[in-house]
Amino acid sequence: MVKIPLQKNIHPALKLVVLLLFLLSDAAGSARAQIERPTQWSGVLVVKEKGQGTLRLTAVIDPVWHLYAMSTDEVFLPLRFKFEKNPWYKKIGKTREPKPHHEEYDDIMQGMARWFEKSVTFEQDIEILTPDAFDIRVDIEGQACTDLGKCVQVQETVIVPVRGTSGRKAVSLAPGQSDSIPSPAPPDKTSTASQEQALPMDQGTPLPQKLSDEVLSRLDGSCGSGSVARTDRSSWGIFLAGFLGGFLALLTPCVFPMIPLTVSFFTKQSKSRSAGLRNATTYALSIVFLYTVLGFLITRLFGAEALNQMASSAFFNLLFFIVFVVFAISFFGAFDITLPSSLINRVDRASEKGGLIGIFFMAFTLSLVSFSCTGPIIGTLLVEAAQQGSTRGPLLGMFGFSLALALPFALFAAFPGWLHSLPRSGSWLNTVKVSLGFLELALAMKFISNVDLAYHWGLIKREVFIALWIAIFGLLGLYLLGGLRFKGDTQGPLTIPRLLLGTLTLSFVIYLIPGLWGAPLRLISGFPPPGFYAEWLSEGESHCPLGLDCVHDYAEAMARAQRLNKPLMLDFTGWNCVNCRKMEENVWPEKEVLQLLKNDYILASLYCDDKAPLPPDAQYTSPLTGRRITTVGGKWSDFQQQFFSGNAQPLYVLLAPDGRLLAPPRGYTPSAREYAAFLQEGLCRFREGND
Repeated sequence: MVKIPLQKNIHPALKLVVLLLFLLSDAAGSARAQIERPTQWSGVLVVKEKGQGTLRLTAVIDPVWHLYAMSTDEVFLPLRFKFEKNPWYKKIGKTREPKPHHEEYDDIMQGMARWFEKSVTFEQDIEILTPDAFDIRVDIEGQACTDLGKCVQVQETVIVPVRGTSGRKAVSLAPGQSDSIPSPAPPDKTSTASQEQALPMDQGTPLPQKLSDEVLSRLDGSCGSGSVARTDRSSWGIFLAGFLGGFLALLTPCVFPMIPLTVSFFTKQSKSRSAGLRNATTYALSIVFLYTVLGFLITRLFGAEALNQMASSAFFNLLFFIVFVVFAISFFGAFDITLPSSLINRVDRASEKGGLIGIFFMAFTLSLVSFSCTGPIIGTLLVEAAQQGSTRGPLLGMFGFSLALALPFALFAAFPGWLHSLPRSGSWLNTVKVSLGFLELALAMKFISNVDLAYHWGLIKREVFIALWIAIFGLLGLYLLGGLRFKGDTQGPLTIPRLLLGTLTLSFVIYLIPGLWGAPLRLISGFPPPGFYAEWLSEGESHCPLGLDCVHDYAEAMARAQRLNKPLMLDFTGWNCVNCRKMEENVWPEKEVLQLLKNDYILASLYCDDKAPLPPDAQYTSPLTGRRITTVGGKWSDFQQQFFSGNAQPLYVLLAPDGRLLAPPRGYTPSAREYAAFLQEGLCRFREGND
């Protein structure tokens, strides 16, 4: 780790900023690091007597890491063992763990943490029900962390062979697994054939060329440069969304009245104007530091892969729906979401110490007491950042949020005369709060729609979603025009800002209405379900954007590409992928792009979050992760990771019928011109290869 020298004459507040920038750069570097596996697992069966035994599962833990125990509180992701159902044995009692090596209560996470270091062995008693040899498969899930707060999810599989007494062979092991007990006979190769493939498919189907630097270096010449450089527009989008969220938080009843009070305190209590400005700047920088550290902790605790899985998880989307509805009800005035008063009082007492430390804890106190207004906005921001599946998302989002929240304190301290131009606190602050409640309710519909799409429930199809938004924004427009009243609203004439905002909101409602009959609604592309998920379409029709003739299976698409002698585009997509919908509704309809997709390519849309189960004979063990793949979405997600080293959607891959890569894969590309050039590049290389 590089040490950053800090000169003694540097303002202490600026030291916080330097440290913050260091943390940001360190986190960005970690996002490029390889996948870490801090625990190595093995298993062995100890036979005590005939038909009885104890299965021992041992984890060797890398230095500086610790593994959370089974008995740790849920907030720390306790260790869990899932034994595959098997008629040849049964478990006796529960899995036992030794006494954790360490135990302490975490004030921040509000839970008891228990963990192991170096190594640990867990035991499970079993009864063997057959004389034949067989395998016991155990899937392990949990979390391992370092003392510095870096955490990774533990997802491992251990397969332990059980020696039989009848002389019959054991059920074959998954590739890459070693025997803890020598098998009585070598595994039957014919029974493992399906597992040894990277992806189970028909014999003769060519596998795609794996993405590598060597392959990319050959993609040059007359068709294009083969460059993989891309502009990360989504990062700026997250930052701007955070900045807008911070600005909205300023206009809430919990924060806005604090601006003149706090600035007046610093300017009046300080011995000179420069001292007041310095103290207010320290206060503002402390706010930036505190909120951005929250984004840093989210980054360290999860990471890109976990955030992407969270974004596509039906459980988390359902949880987000419930949380957002609670946020909305809170903003409507039913109750306040507050942090424990003991925590607030403890921090408030620390702010009385004076000096820079006291100012820092004053900023901390503001962050805590304003949580009832800022908490829902922060929660919304972090969820949206998680949807990007990138470790930079929470960092950039919280940095933008805190910057917008902190700037007024520094600016008004520098120019105290501006305080007189601030509007007075009043009922308009409650109007902002209630309006945010309607926006939270509209966003909640997106998350329940994600679950509906992934499981094909058919409850919230496109028309239903749009109807719900029409109702929500219609009520918001009615509220802004004075037709509805909530707790905290006061009587008064309709103001010009409310009239304009109400008119704009009702205009948006009118814009949504044609969507009930199939209008594209590009202004909100990515939020409603796709156009092919509609009430007027029968269940038997294909889920293909824009009426394109697509397939949803790699082998089928490759067979069609070979038969028609056309290149193939793999569209790694997701039911709840916002950027996928934006591409399908904004970029694909453009004339040049649509003609290329329709006439020159075989389109394979592979949904990486589809929860439909695979048939038992199509399920397999991933040679990359060792995990059992049991769903359609899991199959295509594993396929994407194995061959193209990514797990974010959308991803577009152009292949020749022999599996040859035709162009560097592309992700989200909002420019139709750039996307058409990408398709032309692949078509050019395909034609060159056929000459």
